[in-house]
Amino acid sequence: MSGGTSIRDRLYEQPGPRTRRRVAAFTVVALIGLGILIYLIVRQFAEQGQLEVRYWDFFLKWSTWRFLLTGLLSTLRAALTAAVIAIALGFVMMRGKLQRNPVPRWIAVAAIEFTRGVPTLLLIYFFFLVLPRMGVNIGAFWRITLPCAISASGIIAEAFRAGVNAVPKGQTEAALSLGMSPLLTFYRVVFPQAIRFVIPSLIAELVIVLKDTTFAYVVSYADLMQKAKVLITSHDSLVSVYLVVAVIYILINYALNKLSDRMARRMNRTVAPAKVL
Repeated sequence: MSGGTSIRDRLYEQPGPRTRRRVAAFTVVALIGLGILIYLIVRQFAEQGQLEVRYWDFFLKWSTWRFLLTGLLSTLRAALTAAVIAIALGFVMMRGKLQRNPVPRWIAVAAIEFTRGVPTLLLIYFFFLVLPRMGVNIGAFWRITLPCAISASGIIAEAFRAGVNAVPKGQTEAALSLGMSPLLTFYRVVFPQAIRFVIPSLIAELVIVLKDTTFAYVVSYADLMQKAKVLITSHDSLVSVYLVVAVIYILINYALNKLSDRMARRMNRTVAPAKVL
């Protein structure tokens, strides 16, 4: 494999001329369909009076945007904290699953399957309803952050494991032959290379964590969605507020995707021929 071949090239074959024509045709059809859908939605809004000025003019006030900004900062704070915790938990579970000892390996497998199988909302209800009855009282911030982190940790653990397995075995064999211990080989040789493979997956999971924080209404955490509900109550403008909030989430997710691409390029996520250490 040449040094300029990317991971994406290894996973997916380059489309031929016929496939590219089909993709272009489907893209045009999809855009036309999307345009028609947007027209029908706008027309329906107009017929229902949702385009009246009174439903939109409060967005011209800085106080409205400042109010939403405080909720957005709370959302980002919860999402980033959950992501850091999820990465730490995912790393621990990945290390456990790669152990030769069956006890930590099966514990890690059980933890991964549990976190991947249990819905985030169910975990939130556990922290919100069950823990207080057990005498464990934590703030609203942790009632949303910890469930989101636990829910994402299993997926991140599997992403880490896939990245480790993607590192050529020759790298490990060469390091061991030079007298490095297995532990040092993992942290100095294998894992730094694995990180380059999984960065897009980690950022994609951050997007999912960000979406999961919208469940914050359950624990009354003052996130963006909670602030949006206050605006809806104050201005009786459900459609306009939710539309603006949706655009905000879309822009954040788009920025995260761009960040993923940029970091992948900066860390040289190209597959180079295996080198002997």
